[in-house]
Amino acid sequence: MFTGIVAAVGRIVTTKPLLAGDEDAGLRLRIDAGGLGLSDVAIGDSIAMQGACMTVVVLEEGHFEVDVSRESLNLTVGLSAPGEVNLEKSLRMGDPLGGHLVSGHVDGMGDVLRFDAVGESRELVIRVPESLAKFLAYKGSVTVNGISLTVNRVEDTPDGCEISINIIPHTQEVTTLRHVRPGDRVNLEIDTIARYVERMMSAGAADGDSRSVAWL
Repeated sequence: MFTGIVAAVGRIVTTKPLLAGDEDAGLRLRIDAGGLGLSDVAIGDSIAMQGACMTVVVLEEGHFEVDVSRESLNLTVGLSAPGEVNLEKSLRMGDPLGGHLVSGHVDGMGDVLRFDAVGESRELVIRVPESLAKFLAYKGSVTVNGISLTVNRVEDTPDGCEISINIIPHTQEVTTLRHVRPGDRVNLEIDTIARYVERMMSAGAADGDSRSVAWL
């Protein structure tokens, strides 16, 4: 589990196919950890990169490596080529929960429509696909490229919804959001609680048992 509070911005420095000559194979990524301390990280530990939970397979001074499957590469953005990535180590008992509970499992990708200056902040507007739209709510939580953010507005559309998020200067400066432009794609993870509520509601409706959702 993670909190969506980015600890550092690292950089993918090299990518290498896991199977030489096989374009359908996954990639071995070597990451410069930047300001992320690795003294308490061990082989097998989890680190979120752009919101996707990855397992450390090689650990060196200031660097680590992860293996990313082709399936993960197809369902995420920002992990297939050298470039900056948001980094967060997994949550430990006793750590402060500064954002919200994040699993590191990317649910889908959204399209950035606008990223305009509004006063001292910026308004980030993202088109969310239909499969995820029902999980987004006013003042609810969403993870964008591994960053815990609050939804300020939801507008339903025929093919999903559009959400508006306020980005304060600090968040833009210390994450990869500083590089985001209209037309870019971003990794999205819905709120864990919303996921379970939807499952309980749909299961209760399917079997006609109102008791399964009465406590809500």
